[in-house]
Amino acid sequence: MFLTILTSFVLLLFILHCYIKYRREGRLLNKIPGPKAYPIIGNIHHMRVPNDEILKQYWKIGDEFYPIYKIWSFLFSSVILLHPEDIKIFMTNKELTTKYMPYKHMQSWLSTGLLTTNGDKKWQKRRKMLSPAFHVNIMKHFLVSFNEEAEFLVRSLKEQAQNKDGFVVKDLLELITKHSLNIICETILGISLNEKDQLEFEYRNAVHAYGKITAYRFSRPWYHWDILFALSKTGRLEKKLLKTLHGFSKTIIAERKRFHEQNEENEEILEELKDDNNKRTRSKGKLCLLDLLLASYLDDKQIDYDGIREEVDTFTFAGHDTTAMALCFALSLFAKHRNVQENIRHEVNTIMQQDDCKLTTTILKDFSYLDRCIKESLRLYSSVHTIARYLDQDLQLSNYVIPAGTNCLVSICNIHKNPIYWPNPDIFDPDRFLPENVKERHPYSYIPFSAGMRNCIGQKFAMHEMKVLIAYIIHNFHLEPVDELDDVKISGELTLSPSGPLHIRFIPI
Repeated sequence: MFLTILTSFVLLLFILHCYIKYRREGRLLNKIPGPKAYPIIGNIHHMRVPNDEILKQYWKIGDEFYPIYKIWSFLFSSVILLHPEDIKIFMTNKELTTKYMPYKHMQSWLSTGLLTTNGDKKWQKRRKMLSPAFHVNIMKHFLVSFNEEAEFLVRSLKEQAQNKDGFVVKDLLELITKHSLNIICETILGISLNEKDQLEFEYRNAVHAYGKITAYRFSRPWYHWDILFALSKTGRLEKKLLKTLHGFSKTIIAERKRFHEQNEENEEILEELKDDNNKRTRSKGKLCLLDLLLASYLDDKQIDYDGIREEVDTFTFAGHDTTAMALCFALSLFAKHRNVQENIRHEVNTIMQQDDCKLTTTILKDFSYLDRCIKESLRLYSSVHTIARYLDQDLQLSNYVIPAGTNCLVSICNIHKNPIYWPNPDIFDPDRFLPENVKERHPYSYIPFSAGMRNCIGQKFAMHEMKVLIAYIIHNFHLEPVDELDDVKISGELTLSPSGPLHIRFIPI
């Protein structure tokens, strides 16, 4: 009896192995190189590593198998693209818009908002609905909030710097995230987080905890099944975090709705906005993204309450977390490279030394060196480290065909350190982004804000915010490194992040 069961089990495994390896998808994938895999379980041994090792693992594999490689386990397979020309083919294909892993795992939080929804009519409708909130004229009003938050940040830092030796920030990410969240709530959601310290603190902690869970789940194929994941200890923790995350967005929506209900003038603005979203947004400059969503809800139900919540969740997370990460790494690089910091200071001081100076979109255009420094920082530490799509149809690349049913990923970090396009890629060199150097480079060798139809809707917002905050900081403080940035472990969560606290010494000027 035992022998019969054992024989049947071995036969079942053999049939499963043959199915995985010799079905059409398997035959096409077999032609694509990749690290050593075992029958049935595939590359599971490459995936099961701590969060602060997973990206390093993938980068190492990418360097070995450039320009393309595959990893797989059971019936789940991913192909990672590393060559700009293949990436261009992939990202300009308007038919390949289905989001899958890891975006599918994020839907428990973000549902199917602009980031996680597929490129169907819903995505196109939402993108069109939300684009006016990032109009160039609206950006001018955002700069007011950027300046105010930057001044608040500088004041709080100076209060902590009791002597000329300055002080070391206990956790740079915690500090910057607090202010980037304030900015996104003031500008995009029209809500101030003043006197909401506990709500803000709980939300920020929940975001980072959720990010760790998503990365953990992605690297364990058996947790791709929602039922198995829900039964796990990690799944129960995620459920608890979701109460905090959704509670934050519901509080924000309810407060903004009450604000309009209690103010007759705002009610009139919303009524006019329903008639012509783009015109009212361009002319008034008072309304935020949340107002556009509320107006669409009041008009002809173009969006329901759940739709408003999923977009508030999406923009609150994407609008503060990615920018905060980028700012932390940029400031750490500027602290490390004193000559770069001094060049930035020289550029911004010509403007900032004026009494009561307020940075505007026009002034920011003159910060050409700072612009190059931020871009070089994003090359080395791109907040969004991976882009993924699920292939509903075969994808013909330069040398390979990736079969339908495959998860196709773009490793941004590998691209940004490709020595073919970036000589001495680990060296921080802002001159890489001088116009004459950019002109000679493949356009898909640098994509910190994604590319193609689904590029980041808020990239100008993010760049302006970073320029303002950095300008104020560099104008008021000398930055000195405390940690050796090259030794900091990078964690592969929703965004590129340090596995532990970053420290910088702020010395008042």
